[in-house]
Amino acid sequence: MRAVTWHGRDDVQVDTVPDPTIQDPTDVIVEITSSGICGSDLHLIEVMAPFMTVGDVMGHEPMGVVREVGAEVTAVAPGDRVVVPFNISCGTCWMCSQGLQSQCETTQNREQGMGASLFGYTKLYGQVPGGQAEFLRVPFGNTLPIKVPHGPADDRFVYLSDVLPTAWQAVQYAAPPPGGTVLVLGLGPIGDMAARIAGHLGSRVFACDTVPERVARARARGAEVLDRTEQADVVAWIRDQTDGRGPDAVIDAVGMEAHGSPGASFAQKATALLPDALMEKVMQVAGVDRLAALNTSIEAVRRGGTISLSGVYGGATDPLPLMRMFDKQIQLRMGQANVWRWVPDILPLLTDEDPLGVDTFATHHVPLEQAPQAYETFRQKQDGAVKVLLTP
Repeated sequence: MRAVTWHGRDDVQVDTVPDPTIQDPTDVIVEITSSGICGSDLHLIEVMAPFMTVGDVMGHEPMGVVREVGAEVTAVAPGDRVVVPFNISCGTCWMCSQGLQSQCETTQNREQGMGASLFGYTKLYGQVPGGQAEFLRVPFGNTLPIKVPHGPADDRFVYLSDVLPTAWQAVQYAAPPPGGTVLVLGLGPIGDMAARIAGHLGSRVFACDTVPERVARARARGAEVLDRTEQADVVAWIRDQTDGRGPDAVIDAVGMEAHGSPGASFAQKATALLPDALMEKVMQVAGVDRLAALNTSIEAVRRGGTISLSGVYGGATDPLPLMRMFDKQIQLRMGQANVWRWVPDILPLLTDEDPLGVDTFATHHVPLEQAPQAYETFRQKQDGAVKVLLTP
């Protein structure tokens, strides 16, 4: 089959790789019909590169049609249409029963000290082949795939793999009071969708980004957007909009991508100068994140407010202003999205009325063979690229 594979920093290619096969009686083989490129995928060709291996199949936002099932699979059958969650969870362990599928005890990577395995995402998370491919082996066929109806285009359902549950969890963790205020930092796919969800659930939504296309999309759906991201500008603006107090909650949908920290920027770029084996150790014990967005969140949120982190951070000892956070009585929630925890809440919204605008959320539909160019377009924020779907 053809698949998007990792070949080094700034280097993804489309290769011919072996077709996946049934390995366990609860496996299913899915023929992929759409697979998203996530902002987290860009980390794999940048700061997270030391944890990748040449030939790794990338991608963790797939959906498609079941083509083969293992002997013990009864929940889905060949021909069923399914979305595949990005985190690989058994659905039956204690963590899964608590709605913490991203911490699944069956697929935890204990030797790495990390949580549940992820499709297409580094040796830290199991080095499981991903879904930017023609076919995907999906374990736990009775509990992991999300069965969806035939009929609507893939765009209606594909975001159940990651974007929708990640954004939904970001808003739930932010927990604004009824009619409260939410500030979203970063209007990439997750921030954009989080702003839509927060607005749909009744919050007054503010947001910040500097990319014109992202700003226009959010404003068109009712968010009040500042097209600057410098901390002083953001804090002054949001306080002016909230009676000098600050918002009830801030959603940091940027993470380690944020600019504004020269030292961390140098540390990230330095990962390209050292052998990967050495950089693995450095990243596991050092602070390498650009904390501009998080620091802005801390300053902007009102006293007693909540910060919800959905943007990915990768450093082990990044400094936090704990005295400031303690003084402001800030609540901080974060983590990989627990996909199945939120599916029952989200599925009823994926109707023809389309209140979250999923049908038109993607800006680009690109053939799988053009994945390298699509990665670069998305990475450079060119051609109005906000969300890219690959079609095998």
